[in-house]
Amino acid sequence: MSDKAAILNRLHFDHPGSYLRTEELLRARLGAEKHEVSKAELRAVEDRTIAGLVAKQLAVGMPVVTDGEARRAYFHLDFLQQLEGGKYFGVTVSHNNLDTGDANWTPPVLTITGKIRHVRPIQLDDFLFLKARAGSAVPKVCIPSPTMAHFRGGRAAISQEVYPELDDFFADLVAAYRAEIRSLYDAGCRFIQLDDTNLAYLCDAKMRASVAERGDDVESLPDRYAALINACIQDRPSDLVIGMHLCRGNFRSRFFASGGYEPVAKTIFEDIKLDVLYLEWESDRAGNFEPLRFLVPGRKVVLGLLSSKFSDLEDKGQIIRRINEASKFCKGGLNQLALSTQCGFSSTYHGNAIREEDQWKKLALIREIADEVWSSKSSGQA
Repeated sequence: MSDKAAILNRLHFDHPGSYLRTEELLRARLGAEKHEVSKAELRAVEDRTIAGLVAKQLAVGMPVVTDGEARRAYFHLDFLQQLEGGKYFGVTVSHNNLDTGDANWTPPVLTITGKIRHVRPIQLDDFLFLKARAGSAVPKVCIPSPTMAHFRGGRAAISQEVYPELDDFFADLVAAYRAEIRSLYDAGCRFIQLDDTNLAYLCDAKMRASVAERGDDVESLPDRYAALINACIQDRPSDLVIGMHLCRGNFRSRFFASGGYEPVAKTIFEDIKLDVLYLEWESDRAGNFEPLRFLVPGRKVVLGLLSSKFSDLEDKGQIIRRINEASKFCKGGLNQLALSTQCGFSSTYHGNAIREEDQWKKLALIREIADEVWSSKSSGQA
């Protein structure tokens, strides 16, 4: 059995990646922002935080562990800003004014002002630290989908002088991602997750209208993004698992988009050559399970049926009923499914409106449900 098959076979439950930041970490990051805490001191706090997070994940029995994105402020910006060629402009919220309550707050936008290049490994050291503490669990690295470098600003945010042809921008972006993926694989990483909001946003009528108004072709974007992602992961080693998480927004328990997966169902379930998809389905905002009919054999969907936005624990029986309902649309039935929260607990350092202890209760419930649903089922490849 290959490493990939072994990972997928044991993947009956998982988590999209991020955990609430500790008070110690938030204070240290604020201190670093004010130049009162050195980079080495901040790194030491991050190390302690991640070691604690991994230990708690292992205590729950998670088959896959992450570093909780504890070294990041945002799930996407911290990674993308380490690619040469991009700068960020827009409203930023520093650690000392987190409680403004501004519902109109938007994250900075990546503006491409130079050629995109991968000048150094971005996640390598972070992965090695995680790997050393993962025990028998699989260490998973979460990085933003390459679409995150395009969607929020579109063509207008990419210099016409640097990239008169958009295809050249995408080609350089692909080269950068392939270099990062190779550096992680060579270090022993066998599970990489791409975090994507944009394909889910393209299921929202208002979002689609906004994209069209700025001059981008909303009808062709799903195909373009599928080609972009496929190019980034093309010819990957056969034992490397590539997953993708789709999110409709997860800032301080807020969402920004609604709509079922039907507009992008063929794109995500057939066209993009993924091994695992992590999809939100914890509320009516995500529509019904019918788009799962496009799921091809050999791939797995992790159903995000529990909310990471609020502390209330879901009803176990209801979650089991929904899993069984979803399985009816999959050619491989339950063997193609797994369970998780719909998103991480802290996609940005601000965190969601959930208590720290309750994020672990959610994971414990997820494991309890998964053990019950899949314990008597075949563990053959999905």
